Amino acid sequence: MTYEALKAFEGLPAATAGVGKDLVNASMIRHWCEAMGDTNPAYEGPDAIAPPTMLQAWTMGGLSGHQGRSGAYDELFALLDGAGYTSVVATDCEQEYLRPLRPGDTITFDAVIESVSERKTTKLGTGHFVTTRMDVRADGELAGTHRFRILKYAPAARAGRAVGGAREQQALRPRPVVNRDNAGFWEGVREHRLLIQRCEGCGTLRFPWLPGCGACASQDWSAVEASGEGTVFSYVVMHHPPFPAFDPPYAVGLVELAEGVRIIGNVVGVPYDKVRIGMPVRLEFLCVDEELELPVFRAGDGSGVVAGGEG
Repeated sequence: MTYEALKAFEGLPAATAGVGKDLVNASMIRHWCEAMGDTNPAYEGPDAIAPPTMLQAWTMGGLSGHQGRSGAYDELFALLDGAGYTSVVATDCEQEYLRPLRPGDTITFDAVIESVSERKTTKLGTGHFVTTRMDVRADGELAGTHRFRILKYAPAARAGRAVGGAREQQALRPRPVVNRDNAGFWEGVREHRLLIQRCEGCGTLRFPWLPGCGACASQDWSAVEASGEGTVFSYVVMHHPPFPAFDPPYAVGLVELAEGVRIIGNVVGVPYDKVRIGMPVRLEFLCVDEELELPVFRAGDGSGVVAGGEG
């Protein structure tokens, strides 16, 4: 693959005639402001506008995706995958705001492959930066632009360790991000307990852990241990890209617990292609390595702690 072959994609459409799945609306604005802790009065009331940083939110396709993505974008990614650049990471975005968005606006958009960089070497690995530019319109009027840049790369080789005179590849799972808002959850995992939050103001159960209640805004809460019973609400099967700490294909489920909240975790105990929506599962704890355990969900009977080779 030559760089000229990649440059040929510059200027080609990445998406055409896209239509936002919802009109700009007060409910999404409210949820965004609550999540971001933004109390600017401009975002509520009869003359409300949407926060400018929501620009991309109105163009997202959700789980079902959009139908307007072009073949050129898929062809470019297939070309990069074929050259060994199978991993991807988002690096940055730039937005320009030209006019406020207001409840009731209809959102349409087009996107173009703006640039493909020469081959670059980073700490993650070697690959190419791909930048797309999206023009977002409200009722036909240009409202803003959104540039999104990713790195398609081949992961750098990890340092090995000597074992019996040979070099053994270290393949540790990524560590979870533990902060003051979710530390109690991870403490529970270490004790083989799945803890969810219960609002002391209205009694609503919530997961993942958050500092405040989305139902009544109370910041008072207590921890409740889940029974561990649940069903598969939705799932995906991960085939690609490969990563040293994982052994694809494997199933990742969105599990609805008996308490009514949902959690993401590996589904184990059945082949990945036998996982089904509605399948009963039960909590187990996976020993990933000497330092890390994770909650997973086993289809069928059985509970406890499983060894680190599964999932």
